[in-house]
Amino acid sequence: MTDAPKKTKKTIGELLLEKGLISNAQLWEAMRVQSRTGESLSEILIKLGMVTTETIHELMGVQKINLDGLDPELIKLVPEHMLRKYKMLPFKKEDNRLTMLMADPANVLAIDDLRLVTGCKIEPVALEQHVVEEAIRKYFSIPEVEKIFDDFEVTTEQQESETIILEDEVVDEAPVVRLINSIFTQAIEQKASDIHIEPAENYVRVRYRIDGMLQEIMTLPKKIRSTVISRIKIMSNMDIAEKRSPQDGRIMLKLGSQEFDLRVSSLPTVYGEKIVTRLLDKGGMKSYRLENVGFAPESLSVFKDALKSSYGMLLITGPTGSGKTTTLYAALNEINTIEKNIITVEDPVEYMLEGINQTQVNPKARMTFAAGLRAILRQDPDVILVGEIRDSETAQIAVKAATTGHLVLSTLHTNDAAGAFTRLVDMEIEPFLVASSVLGAVAQRLVRLICPKCRQSYVPAPDSPARLFMGIRPDQPLTLYRGAGCNECRNSGYRGRMAILEILPMTAGLRSLILKNASADEVKQKAQAEGMVTLKADGLQKALKGLTTIEEVMRVAYADEN
Repeated sequence: MTDAPKKTKKTIGELLLEKGLISNAQLWEAMRVQSRTGESLSEILIKLGMVTTETIHELMGVQKINLDGLDPELIKLVPEHMLRKYKMLPFKKEDNRLTMLMADPANVLAIDDLRLVTGCKIEPVALEQHVVEEAIRKYFSIPEVEKIFDDFEVTTEQQESETIILEDEVVDEAPVVRLINSIFTQAIEQKASDIHIEPAENYVRVRYRIDGMLQEIMTLPKKIRSTVISRIKIMSNMDIAEKRSPQDGRIMLKLGSQEFDLRVSSLPTVYGEKIVTRLLDKGGMKSYRLENVGFAPESLSVFKDALKSSYGMLLITGPTGSGKTTTLYAALNEINTIEKNIITVEDPVEYMLEGINQTQVNPKARMTFAAGLRAILRQDPDVILVGEIRDSETAQIAVKAATTGHLVLSTLHTNDAAGAFTRLVDMEIEPFLVASSVLGAVAQRLVRLICPKCRQSYVPAPDSPARLFMGIRPDQPLTLYRGAGCNECRNSGYRGRMAILEILPMTAGLRSLILKNASADEVKQKAQAEGMVTLKADGLQKALKGLTTIEEVMRVAYADEN
């Protein structure tokens, strides 16, 4: 191995562009994927078939290195979460010079972070990604956990009480109980929405979904796989003897004064059962307000005006996981008063709202959205929330309710707000009924917020995809923001999420278009002419204010061409 590895301040993308191996469009596409998956740029370029592994290795100067002699004390010099995020390992330290083995040695941000954390001059050395990952897996999590479980044997445990209380003092409990409690507690502290426990051939991977992105937290040894899975299945009242069929369960947790509802799902895989747990803070939604969603002041005023109507339909659109239900719950909190009878039909009921009557879809009992909606209409409602309009029958009943003196809130799966109107027409609702019943539509996506502790400004390069996306010339001044990474955000640069939104209120101009059975594109063009702010435009405003990064906006709104 050479002691003076290649040094460059250019990213792998810039190097490939210089050599003409990829185009600007290909780099832009890879960066969009990177913002969504968090993978390294080189890994994405290879997966997309834009370059070969050999080309990347040649550019980065990948070397063959014996990792058997890695110093465990040296490895502790860099926080584990940084090593996992950037896929790197400390190799040797001479005076103030630290040699790092990196899957992507051209990652300038990683090198800058390392310099700040260690106070050393960083010498990056390229190493194949799978080799780095295997070394990280070897040196972290597994040895410690294996030590805990050395003398552990699987025993039969009795079902605990309905609510499991996570205590700080768990020293005297069985190792598996301490481990699972630790996984749950850490997930709650990091505000994770989901926990994934995934069996692999030689280990078990634990990942948290934080701010919409999965992050690997730890790996567990293969020998405790069945014990961990059995413990969670016992806690969630599943059948531990049934390993061939998917199961669903539920755990009620209490941590301090907080109560959490955990929805547990098991799925048989090649290497054993995978467990995914959704964490719901039972009290977290009670005080949630529309001001927290992400509405611009003008849009928030328009949305609140629509909520003041005594009848009509208000639709929230977007893909799964875009925060539609949260926005609807915030809307209910806004209008929830003692004078109103508010009833919901949901699939499932995720959060309990005080003062609101909530019912859940149950197909086995013939309780569908349509059946539930019919029953609700006989309950003297003022406001009705339908979790989702999925079919023509539900759409027809919802429109009928909206035109007979009820305020109806619901969701649809469409790409933008204008598509909500045409989707109802596709569901066999007459255009005149759509025009007369719908108050407006909101489209939304979730973007990650820049961590306020490590936010920094930067000027994008003249030929950067960000300028192309924003329509800003190379010579125009432009300042954007990103997170450098710190302990507060686990070095991700992001902390929390907010929505970018477009709100389309029904107007006389739009009604005339809908009555003519106009397309969604025509409706959108008319709405923009009347002043509607699109998803992309709202995202760009938030990026320029330093709330989120341009990469996040590109990730969720790049298909919005206007």
